[in-house]
Amino acid sequence: MPDVDGASDTKDFHLEVPARNEAFFLKGSGALGWGLQNRLARIFNPVSGRTVMLAFDHGYFQGPTTGLERMDITIVPLVPYADALMLTRGALRSSIPSAAPNALVLRASGGPSILKELSNEQIAMDIEDAIRLNASALAVQVFIGGECESQSVHNLTRLVDLGNRYGLAVLGVTAVGKNMTRDAKYLRLACRISAELGAHFVKTYYVSEGFETVTASCPVPVVMAGGKKLPELEALTMAHRAVEEGAAGVDMGRNIFQSEAPVAMIQAVRKVVHERLKPQHAYDFFQTLRREAKAEVFAK
Repeated sequence: MPDVDGASDTKDFHLEVPARNEAFFLKGSGALGWGLQNRLARIFNPVSGRTVMLAFDHGYFQGPTTGLERMDITIVPLVPYADALMLTRGALRSSIPSAAPNALVLRASGGPSILKELSNEQIAMDIEDAIRLNASALAVQVFIGGECESQSVHNLTRLVDLGNRYGLAVLGVTAVGKNMTRDAKYLRLACRISAELGAHFVKTYYVSEGFETVTASCPVPVVMAGGKKLPELEALTMAHRAVEEGAAGVDMGRNIFQSEAPVAMIQAVRKVVHERLKPQHAYDFFQTLRREAKAEVFAK
């Protein structure tokens, strides 16, 4: 038993200070449980409210994509600069150091390769394995307008039920197939459906006209997909516009790991997303880091 004889009776209960009840910072997430909010706060920076996700899950249907032939060489140096990693469980176990502190968004749907109908996906991992891997979220592709639309939506709703049960967030990834028009009208439809059916955040493409209506009409955070490789200044400009028009960050892959200077590029993206640096200034920052890296190589 502790010795209480010398305990003081003068305690300060701060009677004049009301108990704090701070609202959770992330759009549409105020009614979620503590565990779900905590996992989302690993993905989204609580100060800026935004995220830089590094996407390198392409191999789950494309195989060894350019830049991802050796993830231990090309991706691991980028890990310290990402808020979250979007990847497959196979890539995580085989290539990413277990000491990495990043939030993990695990690809949880799959099945067909690029040789088949891509919308014919199924849930491709068990929720218990996601928990074993300390995942913060599970990502599922949603093919609104695709041949297997209902099946992909069912994948989403099943994962949402499991995620809510165990406190894992679910990312609905809007897929744009060969015959789908990539415009604000379609993206509003796909994002809203995903959110209405329970996705805790949504990933979609940027469009130059009407993107602000996509983010405004989606009741949960929208993360911009990086898409195809662009020149660095164009990619930084796209990220800046997306954030200014309501995106809660970016999930970039090819525009980072296929860059001529990937480590410099991901740091420039961070400047745009978290500090809202103008594109040209971010590009200048990228160029400075690239030159410094080259100088270090020559010095060796």
